[in-house]
Amino acid sequence: MNDKFFELKQAKQDRMINAALKIFALSGYRHASTDDIVREAGISKGLLFHYFGSKIGLYSFLFEYSARFMLLELSREVRSVETNFFELVRQMERARMQVMKMYPYMQQFINRCMKEDCPEALEATQERRTDYKQRMDDYFMQVDYGVYASIADSSRLTGLVEYMIRGVTEEVTGRYDFTPEKLYREICAYLDILRNAFRGGQER
Repeated sequence: MNDKFFELKQAKQDRMINAALKIFALSGYRHASTDDIVREAGISKGLLFHYFGSKIGLYSFLFEYSARFMLLELSREVRSVETNFFELVRQMERARMQVMKMYPYMQQFINRCMKEDCPEALEATQERRTDYKQRMDDYFMQVDYGVYASIADSSRLTGLVEYMIRGVTEEVTGRYDFTPEKLYREICAYLDILRNAFRGGQER
């Protein structure tokens, strides 16, 4: 990926990565400023360009790094034999909680990248975005959606849970006492409500 960058001490790597993740996640590629990134990271612009060459070089590296890191954590937490939708989501959220402890804006950055509309950014990350989406789709291919067929189709079920997670994340991360663990517990509490509601629907 970037051998020179990985020769830096881990603390400095993480400071630069977290600064870039935050600015790109909040602003998108088009409006993100390298001035804001170096200010956030506490480094010179010359140092940033020494390791990444350009803004697009940094962005491309960052998506590659984030996709690899997230997929690795998911592989540790998600059971390959899991077929229950709500349990699968719980395992995925646990993986994201672990990632958030090190990189608070990584998931938000990935989400922003997957919806990016700037041609330069799309071209630079196209192959990796396609691979990441396929890997994520593969997880949901494990699910036995047939047990929910009488209540909702798979797209509405996943959409419902995505909306819930997005809303809970936005609300909880805005609290003064936010921690990744608290966000995970809150998401799990809502997942339990939905799981019980769908179970009740099946019984009827």
